[in-house]
Amino acid sequence: MMASSRHGVKATLRGAFQHIQGEKWQPLEQQFRSLRLTQSRTTGRRCMSTETSLTERQSFRAAREFDLDNLASQLKTVKHARAVPVSPSYFSRSPRFNDRYLGLEKLMRMYGNLPTVPAADAGRVAWMSLADIKQAWGESVKATDYANCLIILKRLHQIHPDLKPPEVTRALDEFKRDIQAFDNEPSPILIDRYGRALGVGKRKSSTARAFVVEGDGQVLVNGKTLANYFGRVHDRESAVWALHATDRMDKYNVWARVEGGGTTGQAEALTLAIAKALMAHEPALKPALRRAGCVTRDPRTVERKKHGRPKARKGPTWVKR
Repeated sequence: MMASSRHGVKATLRGAFQHIQGEKWQPLEQQFRSLRLTQSRTTGRRCMSTETSLTERQSFRAAREFDLDNLASQLKTVKHARAVPVSPSYFSRSPRFNDRYLGLEKLMRMYGNLPTVPAADAGRVAWMSLADIKQAWGESVKATDYANCLIILKRLHQIHPDLKPPEVTRALDEFKRDIQAFDNEPSPILIDRYGRALGVGKRKSSTARAFVVEGDGQVLVNGKTLANYFGRVHDRESAVWALHATDRMDKYNVWARVEGGGTTGQAEALTLAIAKALMAHEPALKPALRRAGCVTRDPRTVERKKHGRPKARKGPTWVKR
């Protein structure tokens, strides 16, 4: 069957070649149009034939020329069927952060030569931490990329305020925290109609509230005297260290309420509370209290225990054999 079909095709092509040689040479496209598949009436096999009628030959016409200008105008109106990502970092691990990081690098190349001011005169700004960026943008950002981004942010922030472009300001605002801790001003402690000033202090997990009023040096802590509440002498001295450092032991009375933590934490929390209330009565004592270490809160706390370790940092006992 295959051999007979091959011979039929060869014979058809040979006859078509002889037929074309006898006639005038036709274009190649017109020759292909003249070839068509016909169904053999006798054998039922498909074969190629070039026999056309006179009407079909007369119906052959030249192909119409393309209007390139019209085609170009139509192509302009055609929209892409494929969705194109808006961001060049769409397929990266963190596209939102990468887009902003690349924007900062571009601004650094454009405005990196502008005059700058010292870091101390540029103003303190609370930038978003790595945890804040991960939570706000929902992306996993590497610590090294965040550190490099922070260097560029600080460098752009030092540009002179009068010469800083608006686009630099907008880019920096995206990395600033919503609440600037350095712009917050503490509420002033007022003295009530009874002559009392309320100070609040914290240390570790302890909290102390102290009412300081002019008197003869009496101190009550949770309704008890200082000696009855604190058994250790060191804790007693820590509790009233603000009065002792400013030589005001016999001038003010203190009524305090402490809770949480242990005796050491409560005593040091009471130191800060009394110092704040004392500055409400005499603001001029602030330098002396600062030198005594009674103005700044101590942020140190006990480090948490880690899993797999007996304590916070202690490792398991190593046994050689």
